[in-house]
Amino acid sequence: MSLFWRKGYQASSLSDLLDEMKIGRGSFYAAFGDKRRLYLECLNLFAERTGAIVQKIKDKHPPMEAVRHFLQHSLNHTEGSKAGYGCMAVNTVIELAGLDDELAMVASAWLSKLQALFEECLCEAGYSPARAAEYGAYLMVVNEGVRVASRRKLPRRQSLEAIDTALRLLQTAPR
Repeated sequence: MSLFWRKGYQASSLSDLLDEMKIGRGSFYAAFGDKRRLYLECLNLFAERTGAIVQKIKDKHPPMEAVRHFLQHSLNHTEGSKAGYGCMAVNTVIELAGLDDELAMVASAWLSKLQALFEECLCEAGYSPARAAEYGAYLMVVNEGVRVASRRKLPRRQSLEAIDTALRLLQTAPR
């Protein structure tokens, strides 16, 4: 998963995968079938793990603080971690839309679930369902932008300021 997340689907060769997993070609095909099937498993694992992180944050914090903590989550990792990888689901949509629409749709479906969690937090914070849907879509665009900014290696401060601005705007927005 780390290799795909770091390099993307197309740039991860079978040789790269075999080296990363320290297995032979025969074992790879016996276990995974092909590169695409392995990628799909990794994408689903990424979504599952990220979903667990989101739920843990949501259970621990009030709704709007949960949103803030999630948006800041990947920025809070130490230097040399996966913080610069962005979001595997966002990366997949960017890389594979139009090339492998099925994989891009799997990633997009996960992003839609995340957006629904943003909407749920907004409803819990007192926003009407219509506003929560509107602002949830906005937060998703902010989230995607922050993840792409991390791939660009923009200063952490810049992403944190964007998150703060987005949340400040929501505080003053009609509920």
